[in-house]
Amino acid sequence: MSRLALTWWGHASATVEIDGARVALDPLLSDQLFHLRRYTAHPTEEAADADVVAISHLHHDHLHLPSLRRFARDVPILVPRGGEALLRDLGTDRVLPVEPGDVHEVGGTTIRVLAATHDGGRGPHTKITGPPLGFRIDRADRSVWFPGDTEVREDMYDVGRVDLALVPIGGWGPTLEDGHMDPVAGAEAVRRVGADLAVPVHWGTFWPLGLRRLARANHDRLFVTPGDRFIEALGTAAPDVRAVLAAPGDRVVVGEG
Repeated sequence: MSRLALTWWGHASATVEIDGARVALDPLLSDQLFHLRRYTAHPTEEAADADVVAISHLHHDHLHLPSLRRFARDVPILVPRGGEALLRDLGTDRVLPVEPGDVHEVGGTTIRVLAATHDGGRGPHTKITGPPLGFRIDRADRSVWFPGDTEVREDMYDVGRVDLALVPIGGWGPTLEDGHMDPVAGAEAVRRVGADLAVPVHWGTFWPLGLRRLARANHDRLFVTPGDRFIEALGTAAPDVRAVLAAPGDRVVVGEG
């Protein structure tokens, strides 16, 4: 069986190694973003090494231009259709606008573009928008599911069982708005798709400056405990799925441990 591994860099940023190919998901490699501060280890240079980058939606914490500029100029970038104007200085020939239902093959890696339930705009100061996305990634005999920021959806039943599920289960506080999954919803999403291994992401990385002490209960609920609560919920919802609670910077090899 082909090699499959994951390195979680914090928040939604991860690198999937699948049969020798490296797929970067929503790279956010900085220590601060606007009012948010990283409270975990800084990503290493390896985080900007990939054969293809896939962006789930246009929010600054998922499409982060300074992080994307760190990748080699020949690395293709899949971006929600409508957001390609944001990447014009990165080289238009490498930017691939995509929407739900698209299937792209990049160097032998098949990336199926999925729909998500989330706000697709860039932000309040621009009219640029694009569809929120998820991805199913297949190469050789291995498969990965990354739903992006989303709510639980009926069409998750149609994704098909995967070897590895990367499941967003939180945010950056101090509240968790619509368009996201909490740990219980994340476990239900995994149940609908089916996976050999599930790793929770999009939690425990960034938090607003100054709110760590002022909103202790929210910090505990949305920053500290989501991983443990996901493990517990998954044990009920999908006891056949093995879960690994990674820390940012950890490399998890599927099939080991």
